[in-house]
Amino acid sequence: MDDIVQQAMAKWPNVPHCHGWLGLDARGRWYLRDDAVQARGAFAQSKGALLQHDKLIAFIARNYEADAHGQWFFQNGPQRVYVELECTPWIWRIGPDGLGLISHTGRAARTTACLWDEEGRVYLASEMGLGLVHTLDVPQVAEALERGDWLAEPVQSSHLPARYGFVRSPAARAGSPHP
Repeated sequence: MDDIVQQAMAKWPNVPHCHGWLGLDARGRWYLRDDAVQARGAFAQSKGALLQHDKLIAFIARNYEADAHGQWFFQNGPQRVYVELECTPWIWRIGPDGLGLISHTGRAARTTACLWDEEGRVYLASEMGLGLVHTLDVPQVAEALERGDWLAEPVQSSHLPARYGFVRSPAARAGSPHP
């Protein structure tokens, strides 16, 4: 977490949390969701405005974490901005070695399990948690499976949050009027 963020948290410790205003899609892109977007429906149906400012995206990536309940958030100075997840808290790209992982935030990880769901989506678990494989990297996963580097396990996508301890919609969990 950035030093400036930690300093702001110490200076203003009681800033209310924010729900529903930030989303992460299945390709690792961030979206801002104002009240009007939230009123149109859940993140999967009403994404909002795609963030394209590189420095803001990097700031979010450096300050992206989970709370004790598995709700992912971006610590924006003293305010915790909970993230609506289209799918999983991590979106993986396959590293140059064909086995290592790079998250949508640029963090490196190693695969501990490979799963595929009823729609054919591929997930990889790591020491950081569960992530969806970016669609562009599914062929690399297929090659790793053919080589025997990983063994794929079938899974129901609806079971993933409980199994891997994450919350797709902190806004819905908080009872926000526009989850």
